[in-house]
Amino acid sequence: MGDKGQTHPGAAGRARAADHPQSVRNVVLVGHSGSGKTTLVEALALTAGAVNRAGRVEDGGTVSDYDEIEHRQQRSVQLSLVPVEWDGIKVNVLDTPGYADFVGELRAGLRAADAALFVVSASDGVDGSTRTVWEECAAVGMPRAIVVTHLEAARADFEEMTRICAEAFGADDPDAVLPLYLPLHGPQAPDGHAPVTGLIGLLSQKLFDYSTGERKESEPGEDELPLIEEARNRLIEGIISESEDETLMDRYLGGEQVDVGTLIEDLERAVARGVFFPVLAAAPASDGARQGLGTVEVLELITRGFPTPLEHETVRVTTIDGKPRDLKPCDPDAPLVAEVVKTSSDPYVGRLSLIRLFSGTLRADQTVHVSGHGLADRGHEDHDVDERIGALSTPFGKQQRPVSHVIAGDLACVAKLSRAETGDTLSAKDDPLLMEPWQMPDPLLPLAIQAHSKPDEDKLSQGLARLVAEDPTMRLEQNQDTHQVVLWCLGEAHADVALERLRSRYGVQVDVVPHKVSLRETFAVKSGGRGRHVKQSGGHGQFAICEIEVEPLPGGSGIEFVDKVVGGAVPRQFIPSVEKGIRAQAAKGVAAGYPLLDVRVTLLDGKAHSVDSSDAAFQTAGALALREAAADAKIHLLEPVAEVSVLVGDDFVGAVMSDLSGRRGRVLGTEQTPGGRTLIRAEVPEIEIGRYAIDLRSMAHGTAGFSRRYARHEPMPQQVADRVSEEERKAS
Repeated sequence: MGDKGQTHPGAAGRARAADHPQSVRNVVLVGHSGSGKTTLVEALALTAGAVNRAGRVEDGGTVSDYDEIEHRQQRSVQLSLVPVEWDGIKVNVLDTPGYADFVGELRAGLRAADAALFVVSASDGVDGSTRTVWEECAAVGMPRAIVVTHLEAARADFEEMTRICAEAFGADDPDAVLPLYLPLHGPQAPDGHAPVTGLIGLLSQKLFDYSTGERKESEPGEDELPLIEEARNRLIEGIISESEDETLMDRYLGGEQVDVGTLIEDLERAVARGVFFPVLAAAPASDGARQGLGTVEVLELITRGFPTPLEHETVRVTTIDGKPRDLKPCDPDAPLVAEVVKTSSDPYVGRLSLIRLFSGTLRADQTVHVSGHGLADRGHEDHDVDERIGALSTPFGKQQRPVSHVIAGDLACVAKLSRAETGDTLSAKDDPLLMEPWQMPDPLLPLAIQAHSKPDEDKLSQGLARLVAEDPTMRLEQNQDTHQVVLWCLGEAHADVALERLRSRYGVQVDVVPHKVSLRETFAVKSGGRGRHVKQSGGHGQFAICEIEVEPLPGGSGIEFVDKVVGGAVPRQFIPSVEKGIRAQAAKGVAAGYPLLDVRVTLLDGKAHSVDSSDAAFQTAGALALREAAADAKIHLLEPVAEVSVLVGDDFVGAVMSDLSGRRGRVLGTEQTPGGRTLIRAEVPEIEIGRYAIDLRSMAHGTAGFSRRYARHEPMPQQVADRVSEEERKAS
């Protein structure tokens, strides 16, 4: 790693297509919004020679902010890939958004990566969502390291931040989260702040001075070594405790001097195994500087300490009909298995699919099989189609540099795959396979939209289809009850980006309208009705009379039809007609226009005519009878009730439970879960949780999550029903 005190002139620069999985590293940057991830990516690219001294990608474009929306919002809203080369290794750096609404992009980055860099700000600390992602990485054994940024801030304290990281990320073993370097401070400024100008390696005991804009190595002075002695000893003990040589600790405690080379090798193995998590420091280069502080050390950690794709645990692969298929991990000569981790639209080259190859080799102009399954509930159709691969390329700012092929372990972009969506599997045409999909969060914020004008209406369905193809964390719903088009999102920022993309990318202007829940009606008391449909107008007339009784049933009963006609008052062939008419009227509603549920309708009597009675006449009579029964009865509005599960930190349990009660919720129970969290189960009317995704995030400072599922419909309190009816009357 960088603590060897080596630099690699001439070995850095723009990344080419990899020729072997051993020469690839895939690393994802994780951290809260504003922690400095994108700035770090730019600093790494600058140090690796991929950008010029002005901080621009060579041959045009910028390292990040590919999307105009990101320029306007001044934050990342999508996953981006910046490949660089260091010491002969191709490093695919995946920059993820830090805002919770774009966690789908983060999960795609985690899927494509083999290791993670957690970026934390020296002045802001570690937030709850970052801790959650750390735990997810720990659950699958993903190697991790921590980079502390914003060292130039007045309140920055690297030592304190390291302690906070050990507390946040080292719950099982705080000595597994330790710094490899300590910052060196320059002369104190008039405001009392001493800027960080370099680093001192704890293992090599070398100084790395960045004050001139170039990394310069030197020997420390006698007065500087005592400053690092305690931290160095702790680091050595932490590394040795993870060493595969069980005798090393005893020898070290016995006074034996352990060779630095041995320590570095043990450190690299411990990092790659995901049992030791080094802390580094980094800062962007100042104007005109060639290298940002700590960027060489970060690149050396990635290339020397992080695992190759060969060490990535194989994702479960099956045939199209679900039979398991064993593949050799990351073999370029094995059958093709690749996954679309991101889909986007480029104004110049059209649709672009970012793919990660897990097996085989993909070549330009090759015909592949595209499989997509399991997202039908989010507006996606299952599909198994063959598509021809267009141009293969690797991103470089706003440009795409063409490559002839991509091998297992690498990432690249594929142009103009018309059917492939995010999460789809690409495989050989004659050997179609399917990868197990990664877990994606459920979108729980409804956004009801309608076309702004007739031209927009013509383009709306295609624009929405493209939107959900790019982002599987969105769900498209065509609600047959409310006749609304609903786009389910993860939060307000996610919804804003969706609307902006519809407008700017697909030319569709939409209006946001109040979201409606699917209400129902039912009879509160038993009632009777008589339907009389008699018309004489020359020729065949219409004659049908029926008498019914309607009584309420328990929730979930639907509509039950009972025939109690005696003596043939209603001929047998017309009884199904009466039922058909009743069910058709029930679907339309009998009071406020909502479908009728949970009643038993009993046909008691009726009359028919030998010539004028017909199927249509008795259908009409059945509907009239139901309407008359409703006119003389009290009708309840039924509202949908959701079963909600909220996972929240123990500090916020009281506030969440109080809030649920204020939403007319009934708490069913709580249970403790690992990590100082509580799972709260409750039943809450859906009309009360339309914006719960936003409110819960605010209430629990972004550390809580929830799921919901439909439970049943139940009577709405009269005051709420009156309010809903009044709102709908005004809206109409």
